[in-house]
Amino acid sequence: MKPEVYIEDISTHLGKEVTLYGWLYNKRSSGKLRFLQLRDGTGIIQCVVFKKEVSPEIFTLTDELNQESSLAVTGVIREDKRSPLGFELGVTNIEMLSNCIDYPIQPKEHTVSFLMNNRHLWLRSSRQFAIMKIRDEVISAINDFFHQRKFILMDTPIITPNACEGTTSLFKLGYFGQDAFLAQSGQLYNEANAMAFSKVYCFGPTFRAEKSKTRRHLTEFWMVEPEMAFYDLDGVMDLAEDLVLYLVERVLERQKKNLDLLERDISKLEQVKRPLHRITYQQAVEKLEQVGHAFKYGEDFGGEDETVLTQQYDRPILVHRWPRQCKAFYMKKDPQNSDLAMGVDVLAPEGYGEIIGGGQREDDYQTLLESLKKHDLSEEDFFWYLDLRKYGSVPHGGFGLGLERTVAWLCGTHHVRETIPFPRMLERIIP
Repeated sequence: MKPEVYIEDISTHLGKEVTLYGWLYNKRSSGKLRFLQLRDGTGIIQCVVFKKEVSPEIFTLTDELNQESSLAVTGVIREDKRSPLGFELGVTNIEMLSNCIDYPIQPKEHTVSFLMNNRHLWLRSSRQFAIMKIRDEVISAINDFFHQRKFILMDTPIITPNACEGTTSLFKLGYFGQDAFLAQSGQLYNEANAMAFSKVYCFGPTFRAEKSKTRRHLTEFWMVEPEMAFYDLDGVMDLAEDLVLYLVERVLERQKKNLDLLERDISKLEQVKRPLHRITYQQAVEKLEQVGHAFKYGEDFGGEDETVLTQQYDRPILVHRWPRQCKAFYMKKDPQNSDLAMGVDVLAPEGYGEIIGGGQREDDYQTLLESLKKHDLSEEDFFWYLDLRKYGSVPHGGFGLGLERTVAWLCGTHHVRETIPFPRMLERIIP
């Protein structure tokens, strides 16, 4: 058994008899007609069963079929302008592969907890289909973006011996008698890659043991992280802006049907055009003060702070030059003000918050060594990272873009849990 035709390709088979393999999404009856909605993972098509055109056994079978029963449906593809696809299948035969009894997710309201417990089945819904298609488009667009710019994809370790962002958010595991951790980021290793290949990126799962229950947080999420030799902060911000604009344009161009299915207000995405707003951390704090939002200078932005700030703009904003205490040990000091770090966060509008974090890395050996000591990090553990500053150091920088938050913003989805097939959160590790 091997499907020769998929629903997404049926327009090329107009007037031909085909066999489609899939699952019964829904059905309805009208006298001598039965209307079956068949999904095959690429789309949904209406299959029309007319009593005179099939055997009595086949017509009776249509009344016995339940939601999510698996089928092989044979028929002729014909035009139907009323259908979202513009086509339907005139059925001549149906083979039931497996009848589904008491499918848990019925076409009615369910609680979030129920849907999450049945995530392995919830993925079959049209809404989840649309979100996953957009996620797939974003992943494809990310790889295209970097390959077009001659970046090399370099894999970095998931099991690491030390922290990148801070020890409080590490998942610890035993490693043959040693302590090891799940990677928070591929950045440090990618800096080594950049010193060898100049322009690189890694793309994979990352892990944060943050005890956060917000709609923006997952404990396991995917991140794309470019690192570039000979880039300063302005170069990093230029690339981050180009990437955000590219992803928005790509999704609007190729996924409008799925955005419509999600009832996404695409006018808000269409406003995302060059140039994106660039403001310093100081200017951001002043903007918050202007609108009466209480905030203490020197602290990192929380979710509410980011929401209030981005409400003042019609597109993502780049906030740069942060107080050094807000950023990690590897961030380069601002040469104009040693109290500031050459970091940048890209904040998405509509309450989605930070989707990109990055900046220029410290490239001076002695300065980085002092920063390690200040953060109580072992020189021995980071010998190889310091070596990058001893042997041919250059100005360099990069950033990380969180895939799930980006997809949530593009889809207009309230919670990031819907943007990954099987979300991992503070209180959820199954299914």
